[in-house]
Amino acid sequence: MSRLSDRERGVLRLQRATSRLLSPLWIPLFVGIMGYWMRWRIDGVTEVRAAYRRLRAVPGPLLVCANHLTMLDSFVIGWALGGMGFYLRDFSALPWNTPERVHFASTWWKRILAYLLKCVPVTRGSDRAEVARVLDKVGYLMERGEVALIFPEGGRSRSARVEADSAAYGVGRLVKALPGCRVACVYLRGEGQDAMTDVPARGERFHASLSVLEPKSDKRGLRASLDVSQQIVARLSEMEQRYFDDRQ
Repeated sequence: MSRLSDRERGVLRLQRATSRLLSPLWIPLFVGIMGYWMRWRIDGVTEVRAAYRRLRAVPGPLLVCANHLTMLDSFVIGWALGGMGFYLRDFSALPWNTPERVHFASTWWKRILAYLLKCVPVTRGSDRAEVARVLDKVGYLMERGEVALIFPEGGRSRSARVEADSAAYGVGRLVKALPGCRVACVYLRGEGQDAMTDVPARGERFHASLSVLEPKSDKRGLRASLDVSQQIVARLSEMEQRYFDDRQ
């Protein structure tokens, strides 16, 4: 899949190596912030982590797709999928993500954090060429055994529910370009999350669930990418409905 230059590939390999070298410092720090300072808890974490370990045991590209309610969802989702010891042993299992550049890479210290935390920033609303370049980078990493996390709705949900008609074609393009790519659909929601917020509340208790999907499409081109993206968002919508049904 990769259409990157040798320099771009080298930069990504260096970023991965630097992040891995410093992971014994930053992984415990962020787990401590979430678990002890923010006092977040995740229901269903045992089942989700077991399912994720089984997925990692099978060779092939793996993409995590999730619903999106807060600016820190990628941190909580990463924590839900694996604990500190798991990621220190299997660093490639800790997903790369594509945060919005303005929020997460606009200053020098944010760029350093994004570099260390396995991020490939993207500018929201940028032209297709830039989006394609980011997807090429993510695809290259996945071809090398790394896992990536992408929010298929393209941004945080304004309605605080999965919006089936907001599927972004980029996720489908990535899946279509990687033969045999499996998608780990993760639904995450805090009990107090009734609206889109920047940061989950302290003491929030999250519900997490995971469902595996290997989407396929008989269509071609952009329509095929959109079809795959819609299948992923539809699965997340089904998971959300089960969440609310179980709460009744």
